[in-house]
Amino acid sequence: MTDPVGKLPSQLDQLPDRDPEETAEWAASLDAVSEHAGAHRAEYLMRRTLQHAEEAGLALPRLLETDYVNTIPTSAEPSVDGDEEMERRITAWNRWNAAAMVTRGSKYGVGGHIATFASAAWLYETGFNHFFRGKEQDGSGDQIYVQGHASPGIYARAFLDGRLDESHLDHFRQEAGGKGLPSYPHPRRLPWLWEFPTVSMGLGPLSAIYQARFNRYLTNRGIKDVSQSHVWAFLGDGEMDEPESTAALALASREGLDNLTFVINCNLQRLDGPVRANFKIVQELEAQFRGAGWNVVKSLWGNAWDELFQLDTTGALVRRIREVPDAQVQTYQTRDAAYIREDFFGKDPALVEMAKLLSDDKILECFHLSRGGHEPRKVYAAYKAALAHKGAPTVILAQTVKGFTLGEGFASKNANHQMKKLTNDEFKNMRDLLELPISDSQFADGQVPYGHPGADSPEVRYLHERRAALGGPAPTRRMHAVGALPAQSEKAFTSFDKGSGSQSVATTMAFVRLVKDLMRDKETGKRWVPIVPDEARTFGMESLFPSLGIYSPKGQTYEPVDRDQLMYYREAKDGQILNEGITEAGSMADFIAASTAYSTHGETMIPFYIFYSMFGWQRTADQMWQLADQLGKGFLIGATAGRTTLTGEGLQHADGHSPMIAATNPAALTYDPAFAYEVSAIVKDGLKRMYGENPEDVFYYLTVYNEPMPQPAKPSGVDEGIVRGLYRFNTAESAGVNVPANAPGIQLLGAGTAIHWTLKAQKMLAEEWGVAADVWSATSWTELRRDALEADAAILRGEERTPYLRKALDGISTPVLAVSDYMRQVPDQIAQWVEQDYTSLGADGFGLSDTRDAARRHFGIDAESIVVAALAQLARRGEVPASAVKEARERYGL
Repeated sequence: MTDPVGKLPSQLDQLPDRDPEETAEWAASLDAVSEHAGAHRAEYLMRRTLQHAEEAGLALPRLLETDYVNTIPTSAEPSVDGDEEMERRITAWNRWNAAAMVTRGSKYGVGGHIATFASAAWLYETGFNHFFRGKEQDGSGDQIYVQGHASPGIYARAFLDGRLDESHLDHFRQEAGGKGLPSYPHPRRLPWLWEFPTVSMGLGPLSAIYQARFNRYLTNRGIKDVSQSHVWAFLGDGEMDEPESTAALALASREGLDNLTFVINCNLQRLDGPVRANFKIVQELEAQFRGAGWNVVKSLWGNAWDELFQLDTTGALVRRIREVPDAQVQTYQTRDAAYIREDFFGKDPALVEMAKLLSDDKILECFHLSRGGHEPRKVYAAYKAALAHKGAPTVILAQTVKGFTLGEGFASKNANHQMKKLTNDEFKNMRDLLELPISDSQFADGQVPYGHPGADSPEVRYLHERRAALGGPAPTRRMHAVGALPAQSEKAFTSFDKGSGSQSVATTMAFVRLVKDLMRDKETGKRWVPIVPDEARTFGMESLFPSLGIYSPKGQTYEPVDRDQLMYYREAKDGQILNEGITEAGSMADFIAASTAYSTHGETMIPFYIFYSMFGWQRTADQMWQLADQLGKGFLIGATAGRTTLTGEGLQHADGHSPMIAATNPAALTYDPAFAYEVSAIVKDGLKRMYGENPEDVFYYLTVYNEPMPQPAKPSGVDEGIVRGLYRFNTAESAGVNVPANAPGIQLLGAGTAIHWTLKAQKMLAEEWGVAADVWSATSWTELRRDALEADAAILRGEERTPYLRKALDGISTPVLAVSDYMRQVPDQIAQWVEQDYTSLGADGFGLSDTRDAARRHFGIDAESIVVAALAQLARRGEVPASAVKEARERYGL
């Protein structure tokens, strides 16, 4: 009978087989093993053969998934260079104080998380004792991304080493008084300790990859040799569901970032329950990382399992472990030996026989206690293997129990992420388990005590000795200033002071030209880091390709197709431009690494990241908060900004809101410059404020438009107004328009590209309606608002202070009309502080595809719409007849 399915075609069928008979013999041998020794033996032989082939250097695809066993056998584990018993005692103290700190704080309702560090304690302690390099040797050390919910354990260690005291611990999550500890790693809140904010899940792993990549960038460009720095990212298995967590895995392997290690705490639980209740998260992650080209080290089982694996002559144990879903593994953690015998071992006759050889205590030891992530020797072996592996990054998948050592009420319980305290009885059980010398009498007034062996105890001396050998405390952040950058040439900043004459120039081009001139500076030019997520040509940056080069760790291994052109695509190992491809998230991670190099490595860098404005703040604003938390500096450039400046691109491409989102970030200084000379003034101010004698922990967001427009000459005396957010560009008189004496007047406030329609409206109001309009450039509605808010706060403190906005408009009796290419909410930020009659125009609603003129008419912000709005405002005041408004609408077809 014919096989209804038949032999499936193979991709190898299209390749010549020089010896089909030999091929058939290999297949027949495998069939014979399967028939006579079983499928397990055949699988074992195949894996051994593949492993041997890989070690021999044969170019074969790697298996994406291996058995659910440790990568490093117990027999191959290196000896630990240290006192294991001493480290056990140190870890016990840290476990205790982490739990005590959170429990003591719970009486104030501030809470905290206990279970995460309890599961990951040895993952951190092994690193601190043996691997994590401090900054005292080379100023850089290693970069450690701590899992946010594990912060109590890091505070506990800083308490043990003397960097924190009991008062600090008792102010965990109580920061308002100025001496508290932030809930999670927040550099802005605790800048001497934390380097990297990580609790916005997914951003930590993404940033760690780009930090490791930026370390290579600094080394390859000759800025600083940081080749000894290693990046360690501690992550949760549940966190890996965030798309950012795995977004750059291929980049890390493609660029061979063997200076990077992910340590994923696989306690099989996320915040509400199992990570993969019906599946196995470790196997899923292994396949994902192996597929991306990473080296994978699995540390799943403790030494107690070795005896079981030696008994597994049929492969039944390995098969059973692989098929049991994660949620059931958690259940075993909470059940007795009889249940495990029936449910785990009872599924296979071979396992039933194996179980007969095991005592109940042995079963409970294996299923309740013995996990690879809880045994320091296995963690040490995994870390050692990660550092030894060259050519690719490493991920360590360490299996643990969430809530380990906290007692039956915590371990593996679905609710343990929300459990904020232990009872005194639970603490006493924990004390006995950890063998800590804490007496019952120390539980004064029913409160759990902190524990400390003493500043001169063997434990503390050992801890200090280990850290001294590794280069000082960790984690720690560089606090001292690295020195001001030399002032840049004034010539670069004045190139647009005379205007562009008859030439039309977009402010995007003006910015690129300015930075290009600044990068020629012998002192500071090399410190600029241009970052772009593809489309550099859109922003006029292609001229930088041949001169600066695009960074590539491999250089340029091909001949570019445009090599014979002036502005050819040049990649170089020491290239300065980071052209990231289509990834705003990756580009932003680049920016964060570069913008904080002054602290991480003691090297001041000046990053500018230029992007489509609607794909910046609206898409990766969470990373901008991360940037603010990490005290980063630099220039974010929202190009093609405004709702109507990018013609024909449509709804999602029309940015009408990014300055509003940016305004919510206290560290972002947001500007919407109208003219090229304003761009220069703002950048000059930014360099002084961020990199001068008294550097501020801020960053700049400039929106620039891609619409070529005539650039006027710079009026005298406007620098302060540009930086503060508002200045009068001209009056009706200085603009040369003719208006009758005692004509009604109005103040027109324009920002960004809207200034050009405002200037056209000024002329129309004068020539067609006899209205005298002054035009103001509002470079930053947000800075005007913040200054006004500070003035309000000063009044509450009993100080007299007038907002700059009111000073600028002082003595003006005519009404004010603000015009923006963004939603009205952007200019309306200042409304409550404008004493004059105030109204606004903006581009509210969704964007649309059309010409610029049609789009502006649609949103009612073109020159004709401004004229009608101005007349309506004056008509309400009785300064022009109401009929003028109707006449204007009809004349302009509105």
